[in-house]
Amino acid sequence: MLGDPTGIGPEVAAKVLASGAAADAARIVVVGDRRVLDLGMRDAGTRVPYSVYRRVEDVPWPAPAVPVVDLGNLDPDRLARGEISPEAGRACGDTLRTMIEFALGGRLDGIVFAPLSKAALNRGGYQFPDEHQMFAALTGHAGFFGEMNVIPEFATFRVTSHVSLRRAIDLVTPERIEAALRLADAMLRAMGHNPPRLAVAALNPHGGESGLFGDEEIRIIGPTVERLRAEGIAAVGPLSSDTVFLRARRGEFDGVVMMYHDQGQIATKLLGFHKGVTVTAGLKTVFATPAHGTGFDIVGQGKADPGGLEYALRLAARLAAARAV
Repeated sequence: MLGDPTGIGPEVAAKVLASGAAADAARIVVVGDRRVLDLGMRDAGTRVPYSVYRRVEDVPWPAPAVPVVDLGNLDPDRLARGEISPEAGRACGDTLRTMIEFALGGRLDGIVFAPLSKAALNRGGYQFPDEHQMFAALTGHAGFFGEMNVIPEFATFRVTSHVSLRRAIDLVTPERIEAALRLADAMLRAMGHNPPRLAVAALNPHGGESGLFGDEEIRIIGPTVERLRAEGIAAVGPLSSDTVFLRARRGEFDGVVMMYHDQGQIATKLLGFHKGVTVTAGLKTVFATPAHGTGFDIVGQGKADPGGLEYALRLAARLAAARAV
């Protein structure tokens, strides 16, 4: 999916497609409006030979050019660039809904989307806290799921995500910690780590200083980690969050389970902003996207870095292949 056309999504998509950088990892099909791809080529200053099809199953493999299933659902020339557009959000949501239908019907093995705007998606009629909640609803998912953020050095997983910090503290429960740890173990195994080495971040400063700064580590986090260790999950913690990511970067851990959103997002974006990938983990369909945003401040300038989208394509292909085994 080419991303929000008011941002850099079409540009980075055109750059990845023109380079053929991920063609060795997957059979890539573009779903959306061909005019958005044309816009991306203009932004990128490149050319992507493509052929238009009505359905994914009509694409011959090997495809002679990039296959595009043209939904004809958005003329990007009607939109202002570099700002939130409900019309663009609606088109992104409609395109993703169609791709999910394709995936549930067995016609796609995974979905990769260039950056979109959560605000535009919401104003366009898809009124979910984020796209991950939307994916869960549209796939009929029940149970725990969450974001996995992947950089070359390690991956992070969240006990809580897009809620206020005040609310997040209340949501740090044994049940959610266990679910996040089990999800982290399963996803990292699919990436080839067997067994995955997991660190669990503390909630409070300095890990609570033996209860001086809070006792969640003693009452909740520590006992949950020990119980799952006894079951065979290779997890350690709680570890102070001001040092755990340094240790992960040194190679001690394959993944870090964090208690709240920014606890790990700051670390992963500092270390790998143009290499980071966000995966919606735990759903029946593979979803991946670059960890960076729509880049409204540089739209149309031709300088957006396509590395995150290439990494997203490669990671989605690995995860989909692991499911097929």
